[in-house]
Amino acid sequence: MKFFIALAMLVVLAAGQETYTPENDDLDIDALVSNPESLKAWFNCFVDQGPCDKVQTTFKADLPEAIQQACAKCTSAQKVIMKKFLAALKEKSPGDYEVFRQKFDLENKYFGPLDKAIA
Repeated sequence: MKFFIALAMLVVLAAGQETYTPENDDLDIDALVSNPESLKAWFNCFVDQGPCDKVQTTFKADLPEAIQQACAKCTSAQKVIMKKFLAALKEKSPGDYEVFRQKFDLENKYFGPLDKAIA
């Protein structure tokens, strides 16, 4: 009986898992990462080195949890956005990528699972 109660609780929890707001899932990430100034502006916002606009603020609010939880609450579009942003930052500005990684994963334990989740 206890098993069935526990199983029912797990089903309820799994069904109730929320995702981050999809309001900006239509972000043109390809245009963003192909523009060095835009990429730098997003990086600066995320690492507290520059101002954030409304869209950046929305992403920034969820960023720490998304990284720590390997994008568990990310929509499919958000996973693509995260993947392309990180890949562009790593390729085009490795120093900035390292600053970003240090800010959100100082102990180097979150980016491995995150990379697998967004692959």
